[in-house]
Amino acid sequence: MTTLIVIAVVVLFVLIVAAKSVLVIPQATAAVIERLGRYRNTAAPGLNILVPFIDRVRARIDLREQVVSFPPQPVITQDNLTVSIDTVVYFQVTEPRAAVYEISNYIVGVEQLATTTLRNVVGGMSLEETLTSRDSINNQLRGVLDEATGRWGIRVARVELKAIDPPPSIQDSMEKQMRADREKRAMILTAEGQREAAIKSAEGQKQAAILSAEGGKQAAILNAEAERQSAILRAQGERAARYLQAQGQAKAIEKVFAAIKAGKPTPEVLAYQYLQTLPQMAQGDANKVWMIPSDFGKALEGFARTLGKQGDDGVFRYEPPAEDTSQTKPEDDDSSIAEWFDTAPDPHVLEAVRAAEAVARQEVPGPLSTSRSAAAVSAAEARAEIGGESPVTPRSLQQPEE
Repeated sequence: MTTLIVIAVVVLFVLIVAAKSVLVIPQATAAVIERLGRYRNTAAPGLNILVPFIDRVRARIDLREQVVSFPPQPVITQDNLTVSIDTVVYFQVTEPRAAVYEISNYIVGVEQLATTTLRNVVGGMSLEETLTSRDSINNQLRGVLDEATGRWGIRVARVELKAIDPPPSIQDSMEKQMRADREKRAMILTAEGQREAAIKSAEGQKQAAILSAEGGKQAAILNAEAERQSAILRAQGERAARYLQAQGQAKAIEKVFAAIKAGKPTPEVLAYQYLQTLPQMAQGDANKVWMIPSDFGKALEGFARTLGKQGDDGVFRYEPPAEDTSQTKPEDDDSSIAEWFDTAPDPHVLEAVRAAEAVARQEVPGPLSTSRSAAAVSAAEARAEIGGESPVTPRSLQQPEE
């Protein structure tokens, strides 16, 4: 029985010695080994052999990058305002021996160092600079922390400010200021919009007035040209009408005269015809008294003796003279006036009217359109054609030769 107890004790002792002799370190972890209270070495990841009861693990150090969020710290700015700032520090242990032996607790050291550095940096800035200079504060904190923690075997990768909370009264003031700024910008934008709208409206009215004036001008030109052409055509028509009327009267007089000559009137017939004409001559409103000359019969007798020839019965009768065929008859018109009676429309006038109608039907261009110049040129060409400024002047617009 005693032998079994001894064997069990020996086996237990061997197991304990074996467990104390073998040390397994995980990846991204380092262990600081001490022998009899003094630093021996830093165990690397993997299997490590220790001397039982002589070597021991002082601390296990995580070699991964660590993220530590510190609680909000009250910081006074340059304009004597207290703000609360949350800080996040990203660091990594590069020297496990220094992290164990150079400082008792490197996390607390980093926290306190970050707090003091933050107060120094923010203390030289105003509240507005603090709120708008996060990158500058982060870079200054990282530089100071990385330099100070280098002897601790720690490398500071980044420092970030999570939040900067000013006092509630300051927040209210800032909100009111931002609200006032937004209202100011809104009023400015509204005023700018009204200004732009007024400018656009004025430009539109200007363009409308210009187009209306141009339309009125073109209409006045077309009306004047139409009146001119109508006056010319009316004058030509009146001239042709007067000519035809005169020609008709001449033909009527010729026929009457020929009939009188063919009838061979006697003085008695002339006297009777004259007496029939007297009442018509006295029908005027201005004729109050009409006197018949006493020697009327003698005048007719002398006229008959002068122009007539005494017949066998002793009566003087009118003998017409021989017809002169050398004179031009009234119905023989001159060829130069043949065009007076031409009622066909002038092709040049029709072309000018079509050009004017094409200009009037053109679409009104916009204020920024470049087609307005082309429309103006077309209108100018149409007005030039209508006004007779083209190289070929229409025949109907020329002054008729008298």
